[in-house]
Amino acid sequence: MLSCRAVARRVVVSAQKSCLRSYNTDNFVRPSAIPPPLKGIKILDLTRVLAGPTSTMLLADLGADVIKVEEVSKGDDTRSWSPPSAPLRPDGPSEAAHLPPESAYFLAVNRNKRSITVNFKDPKGLGILHKLVQQSDVLVENFISGKLATMGLGWEDCQKINPRLIYASITGYGQTGPYRTAAGYDVIVEAEAGLMHITGEPDGPPCKVGVAATDIATGLYAHGAIMAALLSRHQTGKGVWIDCNLFETQIAGLANIASNYLIAGKEASRHGTSHPSIVPYQVFPCRDGFLMIGAGNDKQFKTLAEKILKKPKLVQDPRFSTNQARVANRDEMVQTITEALMEHDRNHWLREFTGLGIPFGPINNIEQTFEHPQAVARGVTVEVEHPRAGNIKLVAPAVSYNGERMPVRRPPPWLSQHTTEVLLELGYTEEQIAELRAARVV
Repeated sequence: MLSCRAVARRVVVSAQKSCLRSYNTDNFVRPSAIPPPLKGIKILDLTRVLAGPTSTMLLADLGADVIKVEEVSKGDDTRSWSPPSAPLRPDGPSEAAHLPPESAYFLAVNRNKRSITVNFKDPKGLGILHKLVQQSDVLVENFISGKLATMGLGWEDCQKINPRLIYASITGYGQTGPYRTAAGYDVIVEAEAGLMHITGEPDGPPCKVGVAATDIATGLYAHGAIMAALLSRHQTGKGVWIDCNLFETQIAGLANIASNYLIAGKEASRHGTSHPSIVPYQVFPCRDGFLMIGAGNDKQFKTLAEKILKKPKLVQDPRFSTNQARVANRDEMVQTITEALMEHDRNHWLREFTGLGIPFGPINNIEQTFEHPQAVARGVTVEVEHPRAGNIKLVAPAVSYNGERMPVRRPPPWLSQHTTEVLLELGYTEEQIAELRAARVV
């Protein structure tokens, strides 16, 4: 007997083959992939954890030379966030033998970067940073507002060194206002900026999202803002200070929920997996699992009722005949659909839904996600050779250009892997670098 996963895979593959019959990709010629658009752009990365590293990784994917500056003894906080970690290869670099294994968290958001360690609380370390500022196009930092200014690395300090520098600050709450000096944590901002209030079941407590979605969204906003600033500098010749923060990112991410309140004064509530304005649009149980179903209009509901559930009378029932009526009678509608779905197992319903134009999908775990036929076909993972961990798998860049993804040119670096290399580029001699290492400046 086929498993749910096997049936789901067979269903999706069948649908893919159906599409290929109408659109033959054998004769589709892809244009050449674009050259790395940020090649030649140098980025000084003073960020750690997730939001900042996400933004700089996306810029690195586009060809930028990202130099990640880390604390001398332990580096980015996420280096110690393990298990899980990648297993160490026995023939790894001897100079990194004292370091702990590479954490899976760090590996997730630091590809295509170079790592150096600098103590910029030391005057000599600050001198190294100033040289890097002079040669960089972009500086990205996620310190508490005002902190770097007390260390000689604020916006005004860096602008004097390099007037063309784009200085991107990623904070919890922005550079002004009563919360400007508060630390930014994804889960706290999810709570304070409305997301947690609308996440969870109606009769349950507020819930956080399963990943640090606000951090990731902030990284995306910062990445876009830096790209815009590079275009602006091309026109004006001047740098700019970017103020990007988790709080405003999350408020912007409230989307229609924010608009409902601003336009109509409508307060939001929790709906679990359902939609406040569309029914049926949620996870439903069946005999041995769960399905996500999204009948977003009356035509789709008619197909659901007549061809899938085999209950044509639902379409004529005034309680369910229009989306507005279904929203008003949500509980009755959900109960009716649930009773029908509980008559069969998930495999049955996967077959029944396929090819009829109703948005649906099984609730996959992470293993099933990466084994999904579409994920396999699209190549959503990439294997890279790491000097300490050997061959590792990473999630590939999510965007293709002319049918090709930007390559992973560098694996995520081990701590201080490129310190000597970068200092030599700045003009330091081998002897000077040895002295800086002995003094724990680098």
